[in-house]
Amino acid sequence: MGRPGLNRRQLLAGLGGLTVAGSFGFAALGTGADALASGADTRVRYWNLFSGGDGYNMIAMLDAFRAEHPGIDVKDSTLQWGSPFYTKLAMAAAGNRAPDLGVMHLGRVTGFSPGRLLDPWDVDLLAEYGVHEADFNPALWKRAVIGGELYALPLDIHVQLCFYRRDVLRKAGLLDADGRMLSPASPDEWFAMLKEARGATGKGLQTIGLWHNDQNFQWWFFVAFYTQLGGTWFDAADTEVTFDTDKAARVLQFLRRHVADGYANPDYGGGAGAEQFVNGSPFCWEGNWSVPVFDSAEVDYGATPLPPVFGRPATHAESHAFVLPHQAGRGGAADEAAHRLAAYVVTHARQWAAGGHIPAYTPTLSTAAYRALKPQSEYVSAMDHQATEPKVWFAGSTGILAQRVGPIVVSATTGSARPEAAARRMRSTLTELLATKNPMDGRTAAQGGAAA
Repeated sequence: MGRPGLNRRQLLAGLGGLTVAGSFGFAALGTGADALASGADTRVRYWNLFSGGDGYNMIAMLDAFRAEHPGIDVKDSTLQWGSPFYTKLAMAAAGNRAPDLGVMHLGRVTGFSPGRLLDPWDVDLLAEYGVHEADFNPALWKRAVIGGELYALPLDIHVQLCFYRRDVLRKAGLLDADGRMLSPASPDEWFAMLKEARGATGKGLQTIGLWHNDQNFQWWFFVAFYTQLGGTWFDAADTEVTFDTDKAARVLQFLRRHVADGYANPDYGGGAGAEQFVNGSPFCWEGNWSVPVFDSAEVDYGATPLPPVFGRPATHAESHAFVLPHQAGRGGAADEAAHRLAAYVVTHARQWAAGGHIPAYTPTLSTAAYRALKPQSEYVSAMDHQATEPKVWFAGSTGILAQRVGPIVVSATTGSARPEAAARRMRSTLTELLATKNPMDGRTAAQGGAAA
């Protein structure tokens, strides 16, 4: 089957909307050795976006693979997270200069022209290397399948968490017999807990940090609580908007109340929530990537998925996943080695869990080594209660959907817009986006409607 053309103009236009600079300050670590390793007869070129602690954990796993597979030379390159990474990956795939293996956020795969910029995985070959569908959460695996083929191999899920200080909550009487945070079953129960925690908090500290002025975090929190309410986005065919403005307004009112009632200090923005948490603030809503930060600060803390205040557990989740950037005539030794490398990393992800991520390969989760990890084993249940963005081309980590809808959530949380009005704006924006063609779908020019 032929591949529809995707010209440079279309691609650049699409990337202009599909990629944004990251808010986490990730930077490049550098590249692997250029020369083919001594004794190796196969090379795998591998591009990733992991820096900081994630980068060092990935390097450790790659070194372990190299030691066990001396016949395969892994040439790894770490690119800057965000726009530079996705731009270079897309241009390389479109120009037939792609690496053998890459990494993407799973939510971005639908918009990355599967079948044009990405090649499907050979699931039989993955099975030879120990990777089977049955070893993954069904919902997570399903997200990676497009048009009946597997286009992404999940490595992890990374989730939004409620971090809590055990020392403060112990004083407030908010820990159970096992020393874990009590679980509220309604917004009123949650705010009652915040009130008790505030009474046990030192002066000058806010009760909770929740990135109230950050469009990405506020969007992630909204996705979690809207999912708890059973909210939907589009119909099964992705042709009609089903977004429920009443449920959305309830979530926006809930987020707003944290600021309005004085539990989240509007003078503290960005990373100040984590800083305050280290200094004694009782709660902080952050991504699981903060686990190494709080570990190094030697804080007496725990972490759970975001509180199930609307009746059912659900916390926002994204996933790092391995992909096969398009190569003309993909196959042969390098392709087989790429499958082997990805399968190895996925099935040996104990090291990866040290960064706070939940390994996607579920046999890892039942091992004694993983159960011994704290607080990772406390929030592992998030794997079964993932709140994800809709599976549409404009979604995905910090993608167009977050860019367009995130600021609306912020406006409601910070009080510059009424929740009901913000909910209506969200629905209007979803309607507009759903009617917009994916500029990277490879077909818009043929249809006489290029989006650029």
